[in-house]
Amino acid sequence: MTNNWRDDLRLKLEDFVDTFVVNGAKQVDVYNAIQKELDSLRAAYDRDPDPTDDPGDVVDEPSNDWPAAQD
Repeated sequence: MTNNWRDDLRLKLEDFVDTFVVNGAKQVDVYNAIQKELDSLRAAYDRDPDPTDDPGDVVDEPSNDWPAAQD
């Protein structure tokens, strides 16, 4: 893979930021909010890189437990 994905990422980020700026947000505020969310995502990934591997996420109850499903 080449660095073309980085160019595409930059263009999409610019478009993303512009979406909020056009709606009245300050560019620096959008950048700060994005950075805060990225930090949160990175911290969550560091704690649990693949949450689907967690055994505690198994649901042991049927999904059709509403009254009309009993008929």
